Amino acid sequence: MSTTLTDFSSTAPGQPHLSKATERNILIAMCTALVAVVASMSGLNVAQQAIAIELGSTQSGVLWIINAYSLALAALLMPIGAVGDKWGRKPVLLTGLSLFALSNVGAFMAQSTAQMIAARTLAGVGAAMIMPVTLSVITSSFPEEDRARAVGIWAGFAGSGGMIGLFVSAFTVDVLSWRWAFGLPILLAALAFAITWTNVPNSREGESHPFDTIGSVLSALAIGGLVLGIHEGPERGWSDPTTLVGLVVGVISLVLFVSWERHVSAPLLDISTFSDRGLASGIATITIVFAVMFGIFLVLFPFLQAVLGWSALRSAVAMLPMAAVMMPTSTMAPRIAGRFGSRATMLSGVTLFASGLALLALRASVEGGYLSVLPGLMIVGFGMGLTMTPATTAITETLPQDKQGVASALNDTSREIGGAVGMALLGSVLSAAFRTKMTDSLLGLPEKAVDAAGEGIANAYGVAAQMSKNGMTEESARIIDAAKHSFVSAWTHSMWVGVILAAVAVAVLAVFGPRRAQ
Repeated sequence: MSTTLTDFSSTAPGQPHLSKATERNILIAMCTALVAVVASMSGLNVAQQAIAIELGSTQSGVLWIINAYSLALAALLMPIGAVGDKWGRKPVLLTGLSLFALSNVGAFMAQSTAQMIAARTLAGVGAAMIMPVTLSVITSSFPEEDRARAVGIWAGFAGSGGMIGLFVSAFTVDVLSWRWAFGLPILLAALAFAITWTNVPNSREGESHPFDTIGSVLSALAIGGLVLGIHEGPERGWSDPTTLVGLVVGVISLVLFVSWERHVSAPLLDISTFSDRGLASGIATITIVFAVMFGIFLVLFPFLQAVLGWSALRSAVAMLPMAAVMMPTSTMAPRIAGRFGSRATMLSGVTLFASGLALLALRASVEGGYLSVLPGLMIVGFGMGLTMTPATTAITETLPQDKQGVASALNDTSREIGGAVGMALLGSVLSAAFRTKMTDSLLGLPEKAVDAAGEGIANAYGVAAQMSKNGMTEESARIIDAAKHSFVSAWTHSMWVGVILAAVAVAVLAVFGPRRAQ
């Protein structure tokens, strides 16, 4: 039997008594809403070429279609998480799901780049109303004995939702049209809305105090500016005005935010909580792991499509084994942490994560194909599954029950910043290493052709095609062969950078991890 809002509405800390059926329905609703948000972010990457062709978008326009969503999402996570804590998480979630679904309908119907960017920006706003609330509803609704397992399931979907989005989007792009890539988010948002309406209790802060408007604005400017600068840097250049303005605004706003939060009576985020070893190590771990994970996605798809020649759908299917390992491991992680402690569990997970990256760096090859990277991907997935749940729990358990929206937003913000940094860093390493290797491999060919081919593997294929048309078949074949091997060599460089980042996470956990076996 369904449970209505009035059955379990709560304004005090602590959890109302819920039946197991209601708990299950809440978890289904939250994970469905979460996958809608994460899949909408990753799935569009598969469709960007088709969108550019039909809408006549420039490369800059395509990047803004992609980045508008993540920028709005990242900037608004903290303020909206606090809004949910103060005025009610359920109404914020229902409003976000409605806005998210309607904006995806707008994207489905868009006839220009400007319309698409506007729709994606609104979708990012809706996503910011959904993402932190999904976790805070779980942590504020579930009793302590069931909470860790529920967070584990949530974390599994948080990690694998992107792969689900890639798979569905690849299928719709190959079989139907790029517009149907927005169908999954619309369907999932509608389903989550229906289950939330009938089953999810409302919860909010028990105390009455002024809302930290200034802190909310500063946090949005800080995170938004930093994410904008990090996103634009690799594409426009780090000295480009847009990049510099984003980074400068972000840094200045972050300094002002910390100063303001230290002195205001009712802060958006109590800065002193960062002295907690569990919170600090949890944030560092989530940030680093998702930085490397987003970097893996960045290099894996070109490997599967350009190097191996696979279709988008087949490439997306190739990601599913990683998700198949990650999701059940995330569910088991709370039991493992309960027995051995969250610190030991996170250390083991990040160590396995680093080992998988090292295996990718050592084994990836053109000749070995997909099987040369599959074992590494499986180990990476296992390490992530073991790491995400205790790291997420370490963050949410540090803040009180009436601040779970802020705690959840802090967790999600760590993911977003980590993803932006990972894509910028590993992407830059990949590009630089590819260019250097191509220059060394194509000695003797025209300098102009070598420079163009060194811009990326897609560019190299374009140069090779042009040479083939001009009757230079041997040179064309040489460029293609060099591009494949240069990409794998560049992949190796980026994966070793990932290993170094993972080693930093291991060191942070070893030195600053929770003292107690939590």
